[in-house]
Amino acid sequence: MRLASVFPSSFALLTSLILIGFATSPSASAADAKRPNIVFILADDLGYGDLGCYGQELIQTPRLDQMAAEGMRFTDFYAGNTVCAPSRSVLMTGMHMGHTHVRGNAGGPDMSKQSLRDEDVTVAEVLQSAGYATALCGKWGLGDDAMGGREGLPRKQGFDHFYGYLNQVHAHNYYPEFLWRNETKVALRNEVQRRDRSYGGFTGGQATKRVDYSHDLIANEAMGFIREKAADSEAKPFFLYLSLTIPHANNEGTGMSGNGQEVPDHGIYADKDWSDQDKGQAAMITRMDSDVGRILDLLKELQIDEQTVVMFSSDNGPHNEGGHNPKKFDPAGPLRGMKRALTEGGIRVPLIVRWPGTTPSGTVSDHVGYFGDLMATTAELAGTDFPEDTDSISFAPTIVGKPEAQQTHDYLYWEFYEQGGRQAVRRGDWKAIRQPWMTGPTQLYDLKADIGETTNLASDHPEIVKELETLMEKAHVPHPNWQIRGKASKR
Repeated sequence: MRLASVFPSSFALLTSLILIGFATSPSASAADAKRPNIVFILADDLGYGDLGCYGQELIQTPRLDQMAAEGMRFTDFYAGNTVCAPSRSVLMTGMHMGHTHVRGNAGGPDMSKQSLRDEDVTVAEVLQSAGYATALCGKWGLGDDAMGGREGLPRKQGFDHFYGYLNQVHAHNYYPEFLWRNETKVALRNEVQRRDRSYGGFTGGQATKRVDYSHDLIANEAMGFIREKAADSEAKPFFLYLSLTIPHANNEGTGMSGNGQEVPDHGIYADKDWSDQDKGQAAMITRMDSDVGRILDLLKELQIDEQTVVMFSSDNGPHNEGGHNPKKFDPAGPLRGMKRALTEGGIRVPLIVRWPGTTPSGTVSDHVGYFGDLMATTAELAGTDFPEDTDSISFAPTIVGKPEAQQTHDYLYWEFYEQGGRQAVRRGDWKAIRQPWMTGPTQLYDLKADIGETTNLASDHPEIVKELETLMEKAHVPHPNWQIRGKASKR
């Protein structure tokens, strides 16, 4: 059911204000001023080990490392899925993969499978209804101007303003011929050679004339939105979803030239004895890091950093699609697997939260959470209600330094429809992976003792295997749009 209006729950609001340490205010406007601005920054295909604060040694990420030092770094946080669209569907709806509407990257001209519907309620809608100004800058992937996709357009899903990409194949190209501003195409000065690969009616390609780098435009648009809202005399809180494309590869570019790591220059890596693809991968991440720093600096300049909670994460594990050598950078760190796997490397992602004066600085949390928790967390911070039929638990108590008040999930669940299909569930320190879908053998790992999932303990603990398989069956609600495809893989 479409959320026409979300009325603040006095209990939720009181709980939030007490939890965060605010005093109740006699006026509604004063209370509104206490609600934080929320900035959620999402990288694309950034691995758990791609940042210095998570162990990266070759790629420099000083600003994100500083953000972690000034805030909180999560060690056990998970994406919604191991590929783009379903992960973002979990993020926006607060429903795990057994319940959310978009469960895969769909193909063909009909985009309804990969588009949110009118009845889906998003984080942006909840915050918009609570009085927040909302904006999305970057990659959407949950609605399109193509047939069957228009219900999912950002401004029909709770965003007041949108700038960036609708179609995710379009988003592969960092030098596109246009970007979208709301429902209008904004022409850029690039020229693109098409490649015969159609996705949702859109054909990807690689630029032959490169002038306007989309990442820079998107970052600048986000900063413009922050400046505009900070200058608003009504002091309306804002929610910014900055959905970056870095460091995703231009897959079509890889097929056309062998190099899908598109970046204007290699920066500090130009003189390295590396391939251009490796230099490009590193330069993209460092460029992204610099822009996160620019945003944090802007919040301080505008004197709103203490009123703004900033979260940074990635949509899934690292890719191997741009022609670079992933082994060079060890992007998954201590984890096994990459994008499209349900081992930890495919789904465990960085999460850094910074909220000066509220989030304890220099802290590390092992709270087990996932993308679906953004719904409950932002609702609690905003002092409002959210739909009851979600799989979302607020981690606001953790980020405000009250771990004793933190609720936990009974379990987390994922499913993947490609490569013959696979399922995974985590309960406590136990992690089970079943592949092929429903019929294959189940692997069992003790993540506390074996974060790299090297030792399958299924034969030693058949009762735990059965318990976790039962949870898989409970969590999965069949959806007519999504069927298993492809051959079984060992990944």
